[in-house]
Amino acid sequence: MRQAVIRAAGVSGRFRPRALVAAAGCALLAGAVAVVLIGSGDFQMSPAEVVRTLLGNGDPAQDFIVNKLRLPRVGTALAVGAGLGLAGALFQSLTRNPLGSPDILGFTQGSAAGALVMIVLVGGGSAAVAAGSVAGALLAGLAIHALAGRHGAHGQRLVLFGIGVAAILTGVNGYLLTQAKILEAARAMVWLTGSLDGRDWGDSAPLLIALAVLVPLVVAGFGRPLRMLEMGDESALALGVPVTATRVLMLGSAVLLTALTAAAAGPVSFIALTAPQLARRLTRTTGPNLTASLCMGAALMVAADWIAQHAVPGRQLPVGVVTGLLGGGYLVWLLVRERKSGRI
Repeated sequence: MRQAVIRAAGVSGRFRPRALVAAAGCALLAGAVAVVLIGSGDFQMSPAEVVRTLLGNGDPAQDFIVNKLRLPRVGTALAVGAGLGLAGALFQSLTRNPLGSPDILGFTQGSAAGALVMIVLVGGGSAAVAAGSVAGALLAGLAIHALAGRHGAHGQRLVLFGIGVAAILTGVNGYLLTQAKILEAARAMVWLTGSLDGRDWGDSAPLLIALAVLVPLVVAGFGRPLRMLEMGDESALALGVPVTATRVLMLGSAVLLTALTAAAAGPVSFIALTAPQLARRLTRTTGPNLTASLCMGAALMVAADWIAQHAVPGRQLPVGVVTGLLGGGYLVWLLVRERKSGRI
């Protein structure tokens, strides 16, 4: 792979130009779709008007619609997509498996279980549901890591234990739904589908804070160790990578991101699975492709929200319905392609 080397003040660094261009392209696409999404709705605005309003030069009506009504939802969509894209890249890198994602490994089901406990058994509000979602994902993560064993946070073992835990939690979630009253069940189903309706900055604030802390830490501090880990533990140890500490820290970061994205918008499916794979196809580079996956996830999420708002005239779909349909279709296509190539 072609690499460029930069040197400044005695410090050198390497980067792949194609990967950088791909990440920048995904970020620009996410921003462009976000601007279009903010301008759509009953009160239509051109992209130029949206940008002007975001810069503080809109009239009072435009300022209210853009900054108070639509920007919090779009900002939540971007944050959720970025968090899922980064989490998916970490899971797939740690498990060395393209199917490594929170949807398959059981973390999403753990988040759903925590939220359902708060809705059905406690009757809590939005804050309690968000807290339950985070707690459920973290507990599921601890359980899966404990079952997989000290050296099981990679390869097939984590995937297999994750699938088993996911199956158990799916049964638990189904039972909780049968015990819910009609209004509680309806509320739970809306949350379980994944939705951005009515989201404000309070819903996405914990996720935004986590992204501000974890993105520099993970991307800048652990990009190279993760690439070394993908070559095997022995090779990584020989190159000076603290294997156990790196794996535990990155797995914890991925689980936390999964939990906070679910708390912000519900368990939105397939973004964490597809974003890293699409990013890898664009960059054509080995390794986790963390930055490109993050930007791809944000672009996919806002695009899915635009489709959700415009696919059916006169009504809005939950964004999780769109990501499920498109992501499921992508997974089927990927499996068919792998079968035809003889790899499965």
